[in-house]
Amino acid sequence: MLALDSLDAGLASLRLQTTGASQRYQGTREELLAKMRSQLHGGQLEMFDDDDSDEIGVVAGYGSGKTTADAYKAIKLCLLNLGCVGGVLEPTNSMVDEIWLPKFEEVLERLSIPYEFYRGRNTPQHTLFLPGGEATVVARSFENYRRIVGMDWAWAIGDEVDTVKTSEAFKAYKKIIGRIRAGTVRQKIMTSTPEGFGFHYQMFGSDEAQAVQGRRLIRMRSDDNPHLPPDYFEQMERNYTAEELRAYRDGIYQNLQTGSVWYKFDRAKHVKSVDYDPDAGETLILGCDFNIGNTNGIVMVKRGPLIAVIDEIRTHDTEQLCQEVRRRYKHATIHGYPDASGANRSTNSTRSDTNILAEYGVSNWSPKANPPVRDRVAVGNSRLENGKGEINVVIDPRCKGLIQDLERQCYDEKGEPDKANGNDHRPEAFTYPLHRIFATGKPLAGPVRSVRVY
Repeated sequence: MLALDSLDAGLASLRLQTTGASQRYQGTREELLAKMRSQLHGGQLEMFDDDDSDEIGVVAGYGSGKTTADAYKAIKLCLLNLGCVGGVLEPTNSMVDEIWLPKFEEVLERLSIPYEFYRGRNTPQHTLFLPGGEATVVARSFENYRRIVGMDWAWAIGDEVDTVKTSEAFKAYKKIIGRIRAGTVRQKIMTSTPEGFGFHYQMFGSDEAQAVQGRRLIRMRSDDNPHLPPDYFEQMERNYTAEELRAYRDGIYQNLQTGSVWYKFDRAKHVKSVDYDPDAGETLILGCDFNIGNTNGIVMVKRGPLIAVIDEIRTHDTEQLCQEVRRRYKHATIHGYPDASGANRSTNSTRSDTNILAEYGVSNWSPKANPPVRDRVAVGNSRLENGKGEINVVIDPRCKGLIQDLERQCYDEKGEPDKANGNDHRPEAFTYPLHRIFATGKPLAGPVRSVRVY
């Protein structure tokens, strides 16, 4: 161990001599900032110029220059926090060596910034000799986030965070937040190519995340970078699916797992404000999915061939669902399309779920048995967009849970819609009525023999 430490110290000393770290940057702080800005494209500048947001998430396509942007932002944060330490994290130690260190030193040398490099045991760090003082940048890995101890940081930048297991990324992020307590411009920045709906989406991309004060999402597309080869995008289009292009070129969160269940769903096509007048006399459709502790209702109206989703409700049990439905839609006529098993069980009492619906004036239009899952999924996708390109579903933006679930539910290893991540309940409540009304090819006009009306 002592021999290794001696070797590391010798290498650090050698690096010190070759980088000219005995002198400071030859120029003013303002000149250095101007020089850095001149070398960045528009997407990178959005991140570089933001000194006010507490947390910044950068979601970026391949080749957009996000790691380069990380390096420039790290130097700027050093300038804004002289005498302090900041941290940069890659998913693994090998990525620190292969991605971060070469890029950071390339940028330092491009800017003629003197620095000293020291490498202990998986603890590489650079001391930068800047106008007005010094600052240190340490490099660590998410895989060893538990070792982030013993020092106060002014800022942190995490790269490619979506390649880290989501649960581990959240644990690491909490650890990082606990270290940011030095300096005057304290920022947490997480950059990544989007890999589904993992940590980055949940922390920065969802509607709830973007509503958090002090948190900002920046998107960088591949074509923001003017230095990519002319045939770069042609190669991407030839080798990637449409979903992969939206993620890896456009920097848009996509379901990239084993196939999206609701592959016809598209926010741009289906999410639109829906007007509903309680005095207009429209009959409401209530799709229900019964679960103890997680009962879901999707409220819709049928307007010709169009299904307009106006509301979503999640409660503990069926009784609470009915109470909330009647609180929101006190006098409405409501047709219920529940899980067919609701006639035989209850989420909270000796009464069946369908009997509870009936007590609140919700008629039961469920079939004798639930349809095959694949049939229900097929009908749901065909209503979202049929072979003629016709859109027969619109969803009000207030239905955030349903929208996210339609984007995120994928197939599991057995080829069935995945239930492990909890993205199945609202889509089931949404599609029970769609299948019941449209699967026969002719919408139901009223009660039929296979429908139990209570």
